[in-house]
Amino acid sequence: MCGRVFVKSTISDMVLRFEFAHPGEVDRLSNRFPVWNGRPADVYPIIIREELSTSMAGFVSAKWGLVPGWARDGGGRPPPVNARCETIATNGMFRKAYASRRCLVPVDGYFEWQKLDTSGKKKQPYAIAMKSGEPFAMAGIWEEYADNVTGELIRTFAIATCEPNDLMATIRDRMPVILAPEDYMRWLGPELDPRNLLKPYPSDLMTIWPIAYVGTRNRPDIIDEIGIGPSDLFDL
Repeated sequence: MCGRVFVKSTISDMVLRFEFAHPGEVDRLSNRFPVWNGRPADVYPIIIREELSTSMAGFVSAKWGLVPGWARDGGGRPPPVNARCETIATNGMFRKAYASRRCLVPVDGYFEWQKLDTSGKKKQPYAIAMKSGEPFAMAGIWEEYADNVTGELIRTFAIATCEPNDLMATIRDRMPVILAPEDYMRWLGPELDPRNLLKPYPSDLMTIWPIAYVGTRNRPDIIDEIGIGPSDLFDL
């Protein structure tokens, strides 16, 4: 799964990195980024295809946690932040968005926790990123629903997940679907079922390192690497 991310790039840096996408009004998020401990329900810049009939893509803002357009007032329960690739095309919560509202979720990295005992209480957190240090894009789907009171359209998204690559399998049994740059526009495009993109990203292009603690902190040292020993294990 993928339930926490970090975006150490500024909004301006992200727009430059993904220069094929129009910046739109995403600069309104400038005061929120960088973010070192991004959580569900927060608002992020994502990239969507502006119209299915064109090849234009653009940045927009969206809340993490998918709420279908037919849901009333946000659905009434915590929305899913991930969509399993095995069922994304058939699950009633995801299938329409997968067929026509796919998005890119640009980040600099994400967090995962390795269970260290059968109870699941002892866990070691890790940060995961690209070896190059560059931002990358996760495969996502998006929806809009109308606020029950104001009628405002609220955009939401979820991140697709798949089986882990060899690197991630050492700590977890799932990972987000990470897309190669040459596949960005295909993922955003009109193809109904780009299923062969829903696969583990190559291990040799990624890096992973242990960190001390995630919690609710939001500061740069949250992704500092630590040595692993008995005193570094936390009840999370």
